[in-house]
Amino acid sequence: MHAYFKFHSNLHSFRHFTVEHFLPLGIILVLSALLFIFRNMLKEKSKRRYLSFFLAILLFFSTTLEQTWLLYEHAWSLKRSLPLQLSDLSVILAILMLIIRNNKLFQFMYFAGLGSSIQAILTPDLGRYSFPHFEYFEFFVSHGGVVLACIFMVLVFNYSPTLKGMWVTILIVNIYSGIVFLLNKWLGANYLYIMKKPKSASLLDYLGQWPWYLLSMEMVMMLSFYILYSPFWIKRMKEADK
Repeated sequence: MHAYFKFHSNLHSFRHFTVEHFLPLGIILVLSALLFIFRNMLKEKSKRRYLSFFLAILLFFSTTLEQTWLLYEHAWSLKRSLPLQLSDLSVILAILMLIIRNNKLFQFMYFAGLGSSIQAILTPDLGRYSFPHFEYFEFFVSHGGVVLACIFMVLVFNYSPTLKGMWVTILIVNIYSGIVFLLNKWLGANYLYIMKKPKSASLLDYLGQWPWYLLSMEMVMMLSFYILYSPFWIKRMKEADK
């Protein structure tokens, strides 16, 4: 059992688009579909409050357990363990979003949080933390939890992303990336993969060499934000035609 909690895992490398990848993807899709199917029932005040609390607690324990695990394994470091990756930071912000239900925070989370979490889930940088390692479960629970939290806010609390919210998010992400770049230089780290590409296969493999892939990342981010916004744009266009 201890082998499944070791920081220096001896398990095989995580393989993209295999059963160990498709299974958590399928679970997240099914849970998202259930949120959509039962959205009207969940709008009842007590039910949506309980589900908000459950998701917030799930995300809190997920990220807390990971930090505790790193400390226990004597593996915590400033270079690797700070929650500075956008998808990791989104876990913390998702907890806050579920508690205070602030529209400005939702706007950022819908674009940056949902977008980064979906990308992380589709191309996980898990190394040898394959099934059934603790980090494997923590990764999909935390990132999947962010996806569900954002969908929950849309379907149950009727929050809606806006074009203004999208462009403000793009500005914030770029300012944040600049700050993280300076931290990377200071710490010798690679948060946000600004300094080099991850070792595992990812979208960055198709975006050119450093530093050109940083510009490509910017274009991909904007395209993904537009894709996330498109269902609401289509809905508003249809409503305007009536």
